[in-house]
Amino acid sequence: MDDNRTWQRLAAEFLGTAFLVFVGVGSVPAFALVRGDAPFAPADLGFISLAFGTIVVATVYVFGYISGNHINPAVTLALAVTGKFAWREVPGYLVAQLLGATVGAFAIVGALGPQASELGLGVAAYGDIPIWQAFTAEFLGTFLLVFTVFGVIHRKAAPGFAGLVIGLVVFAAIIPVAPATGASINPARTTGPMLVQQILGGTVQWEQWPVYVIAEVAAGILAGVLFGLISRTQADRTTLTEALVEEEARA
Repeated sequence: MDDNRTWQRLAAEFLGTAFLVFVGVGSVPAFALVRGDAPFAPADLGFISLAFGTIVVATVYVFGYISGNHINPAVTLALAVTGKFAWREVPGYLVAQLLGATVGAFAIVGALGPQASELGLGVAAYGDIPIWQAFTAEFLGTFLLVFTVFGVIHRKAAPGFAGLVIGLVVFAAIIPVAPATGASINPARTTGPMLVQQILGGTVQWEQWPVYVIAEVAAGILAGVLFGLISRTQADRTTLTEALVEEEARA
């Protein structure tokens, strides 16, 4: 009786991802506009990371009890692979996240004007570094994020701190990864701004897209599986068995 309907969960994923892109990704061209001709400073990286972390904290507490606030295909797929999320729900979540990321990117242009696109729209891209380095950077950042997500939603985790911890790990992960790849660590955040930048006539390095998405999805799944291996007890196995029996009974 108290469960949200499917459209409500999808709307929460759509809005949560749109908020993430608008605030987090939008902070990149916003700082570029304010900075003008001044060079990029270390403080800029800190404030951009803070923008991402802060909006993640907000969305966890606003949408977490509605949809789980995945707002990241890597999280959704990792939860599904580890049996914590129904596969039948996955396509809807992925579409909602990608649409939300796209609308969030359009919202950046709506707020900052065409200059946002001219300044790159915060599209994640890597420069003159090897593909393996870009892959590794995105893999490590996403792994850290998803591993933390699994930790804070575990039944033994301290209640009430999930939003704060996830926001802080996003803030922390961006610092070492962003200088290499822009620290997307989210396939929806990678794809949405790229699509909008392409539509608006900007330059998009689509050959980099698979590097980001494959690294992010692989890292998310590995993080979920590894966390399960090191945290699972007999009680978890019993609970999982009961859940599967209930699922079969409903089918």
